[in-house]
Amino acid sequence: MSNVEAAPVETACGHEQVPEGPTHELMPGREVVLGGPRGMAVSRTLPHKERRMVGAWCFVDQYGPAEHDMRVAPHPHTGLQTVTWLVAGEVLHRDSIGSEALIRPGQLNIMTAGHGIAHSEESPAGRTGPLHGVQLWVALPEQARSVAPAFAHHADLPVLTRAGAVLTVLLGELDGAVSPATAYTPIMGAEAALDGGARLTLPLRSDFEYAALVLDGAARVDGVPLAPGTLLYLGRERTSLDLATDAPARVLLLGGEPFDEEIVMWWNFVGRSHDDVAAAREQWMAGDPRFGEVTGYDGAPLPAPVLPNAQLKPRGRRR
Repeated sequence: MSNVEAAPVETACGHEQVPEGPTHELMPGREVVLGGPRGMAVSRTLPHKERRMVGAWCFVDQYGPAEHDMRVAPHPHTGLQTVTWLVAGEVLHRDSIGSEALIRPGQLNIMTAGHGIAHSEESPAGRTGPLHGVQLWVALPEQARSVAPAFAHHADLPVLTRAGAVLTVLLGELDGAVSPATAYTPIMGAEAALDGGARLTLPLRSDFEYAALVLDGAARVDGVPLAPGTLLYLGRERTSLDLATDAPARVLLLGGEPFDEEIVMWWNFVGRSHDDVAAAREQWMAGDPRFGEVTGYDGAPLPAPVLPNAQLKPRGRRR
């Protein structure tokens, strides 16, 4: 998915003092409309004004349930992976390395931009229900940020069954279940589908930092009431996490080793400096082969916004 803001703000992350020990930081999302005034509204919780990243997770858009069609024209990415996870509906992905995949709930699309890729996302023709899901980005570390672009569709992911809960591991490892998706940093992403009245304790890694996002319903995460639209940052040095519900709910758990590199996020690019971002923008606008061409989408590519007059400068992982 693209960041379609006309005047995106540069986001620089890294070298922040990560709290030692568990914490509770509620981070409400801000509304962003994709595709113009009549487009689909999403709730963006990362990057947040108080915290830029959770591990290598650097972008979280939550959308739906919505009757709007998704229609995001071809656009570029660098230095990141996109992770698409649906609760309901379908999304058709096309990219400039020739991939085409229709994703449904319970399946994972993961695209590695690396040096550069372009892709489009849209609701398929003849969809029959609402669209509900989440789009996430993972920042690539220095040694991997220029890898060749790649795409993978995982229809079968590892599932753990617990009393009153089904846990699906999207990325990384949880309680011995390992996702087949490629990751470049120590990271974890999992969805807990909880029955009404469920009480569950999940094992965690004490060297990871964690956050939780309710995708559907409402839950108590480490005793904190949580509803869709707010990300709960949980800190680190946890060995377990309690989840509880009164009615059915879905909770997304994100975690990872604190990312110790500074990155600059602007529009759909993740780089390390103003020059990185400016070069990527110029190449996209010039039709440079770096990003290739998306075929099959009925429409023009997204133009890049104008860079701000000021030099893009890092601001750290926290304000």
